Amino acid sequence: MNKVRLDIMALSHSVTQSHNYAVVLGEENGKRRLPIVIGGFEAQAIAVALENMTPNRPLTHDLFKNTLDAYEIDVKEVIINNLLDGIFYAQLICEQDGNIMQIDARTSDAISMAVRYGCPIYTFDFIMESAGVLLDEEVEPTQKKVPTRPKTTSIEDMNLLSLEKLLDEALQKEDYEKAAQIRDIISSKKTGDS
Repeated sequence: MNKVRLDIMALSHSVTQSHNYAVVLGEENGKRRLPIVIGGFEAQAIAVALENMTPNRPLTHDLFKNTLDAYEIDVKEVIINNLLDGIFYAQLICEQDGNIMQIDARTSDAISMAVRYGCPIYTFDFIMESAGVLLDEEVEPTQKKVPTRPKTTSIEDMNLLSLEKLLDEALQKEDYEKAAQIRDIISSKKTGDS
């Protein structure tokens, strides 16, 4: 089976399922996209890693990475290896002292670990053929800016100093979804000023 390398293209609210998110993976050097519906907590774990946020206490995925690192286990790649009844299955491909191990994982957890390790994400052609969609227009992958909930007008009208204070408060409360939203607004205001 041919492996297909994927990049994270977007993380946004799911159009088909309310209270859920979709992570959209794009075929490297191709136009096929693989949308995967995930929960809010899972989306938050991915967004925190994409945004390089450092929470006050480690999230579960950070704890798992720290544990693997302590035992000198490296995640080399993630493979979305199956699709059964609309559910994606994944594996972490790990290495320790030259030994390769495969660890089964939920796809959202596997993607979250891939972002933390900076390792590639793969799937197989049969999965892209059955669940992938073909886009006519080219979309650049994002490893930084992750669309979240729509921004409220009142937050967008705040000045940079107030926004930075609000960002600190959101991080203190470990409200990473709101923090990512505020960070996006700050970033757009800074680029708009230059």
